[in-house]
Order: sequence, then C-alpha cells, then structure tokens
Amino acid sequence: MPPSLFRHARFELSVADPLALPEPRGAEIAFAGRSNAGKSSAINALAGQTRLAFVSRTPGRTQLINLFRLGNGAALVDLPGYGYAEVPEAVRRRWQGLLEHYLTKRQALAGLVLIMDARRPFTALDRQMVEWFARTGKPIHCLLTKADKLSRMEQAKTLAAARRLASADFAGLPITLQLFSSLKKTGLEEAEAVIASWLAQKEEWPPAKGEESREPKASMEIEAPAQGGIAGEDSSPSVF
Repeated sequence: MPPSLFRHARFELSVADPLALPEPRGAEIAFAGRSNAGKSSAINALAGQTRLAFVSRTPGRTQLINLFRLGNGAALVDLPGYGYAEVPEAVRRRWQGLLEHYLTKRQALAGLVLIMDARRPFTALDRQMVEWFARTGKPIHCLLTKADKLSRMEQAKTLAAARRLASADFAGLPITLQLFSSLKKTGLEEAEAVIASWLAQKEEWPPAKGEESREPKASMEIEAPAQGGIAGEDSSPSVF
C-alpha cells in the first residue's frame, strides 16, 4: 500500500513554459535528478502507481514540467532530467530557463527532492544542483535510489559516505539523505515523513498579500556533459 500522503496523486498537466503553470492551490514539492537515476520510478513508487510519471527509454520524452496533484491540494512537480546528452546551446538555454524560473520564482515550492543513483551519488551535476538550489534557503532531501542493487553492507557504507560528504561539503545547508528502492518499495515511509514535514510548514497558502519570494542571487549554471549518458530509465536529454 502506498504512503497515504501520495495515494490519490493524479496527473494534472504538463507545461513547457513556467508561465503556463496554474495559480498555486497548495504547496509544491519538486523532483529533480539525472536522467537515468530513477526519478519517474521513485514518483510512481511513492504514489503506488505504475504509470503516473512516464518512465521512458526514449530520449526526449520528459522535457516538460509535469504536475501531479495530491488529495490534500499539494502537488508533486516532476522536472526534466539532466545529464543525458549534449544538446544544442539554444535548446539547453531554453530548458535551463524553464527550470530556473520555476525553482526561483515559484512561491509555492516547499522543497526539492533530489534523485541520485546510490551507486553514483553526488556526481558533478548533482553537486552543482545542490549548491545552486541551496541559495533559495529551501530544504533538499536526497533519495539514493536503486539501493536494491547494493548489498546491505554496501548500502550502509554508501549512506554513511554520502552523509559524510554532505556534512563536509554542504555544511549548514538544509540537506538530508536516505536510501530508496522503487523495485523493493523500501524507503517510502521515510520519504513521506520528510515531505509531510515540509508541507506542514507551508500549511498557510497562498501567502499573505505582499509577501515576497526568496530568490537566489546567482543564476543557475549547470553545464551539459561533453558526452552522452547511459540510455535507460528516465533517459530524457539533458536540460543543462
């Protein structure tokens, strides 16, 4: 049975322009990650569904912002995956602007769930995402996915090492980590508890008239890799 918070999640819309997003009806939780890290599978596992978020093996299928509405009015926001392949500069800039506008200007955004493959946590692009998004002052929760591919000992070592890295390199930032497996359905309750705590802190929505959003002082600058990535789950082209 899926966690109760996500049980009645339903697809609402996809947009290529953040200005096309509807007026916020509740707090929003953004999901981001490398294209083959298992982002769509994680969303599906949390919702207890198999086709809520589209899991594609074809590049180019998840280039939009996808919004899924929860029963309590809050929303999960699936952002385009990054790091799949080199793309034309004009396209990369357009996708970058799409994410930058949403992540910096959407007042309803309560926090970011960063999806990372447990076997390759904190790649250069993941680290840049953490460093950039942390400027918003909003929390980041990292799901170390595909944990089922590691032994119990490897899982413990991986989580401990990732936490040491986060503590050393991102000291003072609101970042937490956990192991997660969409296949084995492990880590669902822990992820729900974190997200529920974020939503509880944003119970009053919309904000009072005149309230200003917090925006980072620097622009997002996450570069596309020089070579293509590995085709597989969530394998859309890079947005950076």
